[in-house]
Amino acid sequence: MASAGSEIDGPKRKSLFFETFKYYYHYILIMSISSDIDSLSKKEVQIIAELEFSQKYYFTRDEIAHHFDSESKLRYTIHRLISKKRIIGLNKNKYYLIPIRAKYGRWSDNAYIIADEMFNGKDYYVGGWSAANYWRLTEQIPMKIEIYTNKRNGKVRILNTEFIFKKTTQKRIDNAETRMIMNHSFRILGKKESREWLKSRDW
Repeated sequence: MASAGSEIDGPKRKSLFFETFKYYYHYILIMSISSDIDSLSKKEVQIIAELEFSQKYYFTRDEIAHHFDSESKLRYTIHRLISKKRIIGLNKNKYYLIPIRAKYGRWSDNAYIIADEMFNGKDYYVGGWSAANYWRLTEQIPMKIEIYTNKRNGKVRILNTEFIFKKTTQKRIDNAETRMIMNHSFRILGKKESREWLKSRDW
């Protein structure tokens, strides 16, 4: 009679082995350099290892909630990881994990992807000089990313990029285009509208 363990054999057993090995590799890697980036608790290492293992660098509170038995412990750990510069808050519920390969925290991601994740893929678009540069209507490289939205105002610096939020209408948001970059979608002012915006500038 075949044992219960024999049901997991061949390719499945091999796949399970490598998945387990990969998880613990990330765990050991994080432990080995944790002294260089501040002291991490065992719980913090587990969370980072799990996110690294699944390559989920953008994540929500709900996606790590299973590590905790109370909301207060979840909030406390998030606060600690932010203070240790291991994660960055994007909005009230979403965070960005600084990849472990960025050993000293000097790391950046594509600004359009950050913007899209910040707004959960809706109610915004990239405009201004960023859009004009994207459509190759100007060679001027924007120092800041202008985000048009009806949800936020002000500005914020995330990683090495400053984002400026400008108010706009829902109609203009709905008319923006969806494009792809690095297999990730984002919203941006259309080429025609960007050309019109560029012509309206005072030179």
